[in-house]
Amino acid sequence: MNASLRRLWRQFVLVLCCLAAAGAAHAQSGYTQTRYPIVLVHGLFGFDSLLGVDYFYGVPDALRQGGAKVYVAQVSAANSTEVRGEQLLAQVKTILALTGASKVNLIGHSHGGPTIRYVAGVAPQLVASATSVAGVNRGSRVADIVRGVAPAGSVSEAVANAAATALVGMINLLSGGTGLPQMPTAALDSLTTAGAAKFNQSFPQGLPSGCGSGPELVNGVRYYSWTGTRTATNLLDPTDAFLVPLGWVFGEANDGLVSACSSRLGTHLGDYSQNHLDEVNQMVGLRDWFSADPVALYRQHANRLQKAGL
Repeated sequence: MNASLRRLWRQFVLVLCCLAAAGAAHAQSGYTQTRYPIVLVHGLFGFDSLLGVDYFYGVPDALRQGGAKVYVAQVSAANSTEVRGEQLLAQVKTILALTGASKVNLIGHSHGGPTIRYVAGVAPQLVASATSVAGVNRGSRVADIVRGVAPAGSVSEAVANAAATALVGMINLLSGGTGLPQMPTAALDSLTTAGAAKFNQSFPQGLPSGCGSGPELVNGVRYYSWTGTRTATNLLDPTDAFLVPLGWVFGEANDGLVSACSSRLGTHLGDYSQNHLDEVNQMVGLRDWFSADPVALYRQHANRLQKAGL
C-alpha cells in the first residue's frame, strides 16, 4: 500500500472512530430518559425473550443506553384482549411498586395495542401514555377470514385451535411463559373486526372517527401510534413470503396483518416502509435498509415522551 492510500485509510478509520464516539456519547446523554418507566407489550404469539432473542429486537437495550427504565411485559401469547389486559395491569402495578414511579409509558405492538388500551382505560391514573405500534385497534381482515374458515364449534376451528395451542406451548416453553393461560380462539375473536368493535364500545379512548389522528389526551393519558405499510421489505427475510400474500386480502395500505387505518390511535406519528415484523425489528434486524430504522423510531418516541414531561 502506497503512502497516499495509507493516509486515506487512516483518515477513514479516524472518521469512523469519531462517529462511533459521537454515537456512544449520544446514547449516554439521557436522550431516552423518560420521567416514567417504559413498558413494552408484545402481540399475538409473542414473548418477552425467546432463546435470548428479544421480541422487540434490540429495542430495550437501545432505550436503556439512553437512560430509560424499560420493562418487557409477558402476557398470554394467545388470549382475549381483556385477559391479556388484566395480566398487564398486574405487571404494571408490580413495576410501579418496584420503581416508586406513579405511572408508566405503555408501548404495545399488534395485539399489544388493544392490550395497553385496556389498562389505560380501566386504570388511567397509572398510565402516562399509551402508544400503539401497528395495533389491531379496529380488527384485522386476516382474523375475519380465519374466523370465516373456522367458525365457532366447527371441526376446522378445533383443528386450528389445536395447531395454535401447540405453537403457543412451544413459545411458552422456550420463553418461560408456561404459567400463563392460553385460549387461541378467544384471541382470534378479539382480533376480528366484530370483536374489536365490541371492545371499542367500552374503550374508545384515542380512537379517531376516520383514518386520521384521534384525540391525543384522554383522561390524563396521551395516545400515540405509528405503523408499517409494506409487506415485502428485505429479500433475505423469509417471513416476507408469508406476509406478502396476507397483505393482498386488505385492498388498502397494510403491513401484512394490520391495515394502516386499523392502526390509528391518538396522534398518528407516521407510516413507514415496514411490515408487521419489521415494526419490532424482526427477523433479527432484517428490514428495508432504506427506510426508518425501527429501533431509532422507539428512541425518538422516548425522547418525544421525555420532552412532554412523561
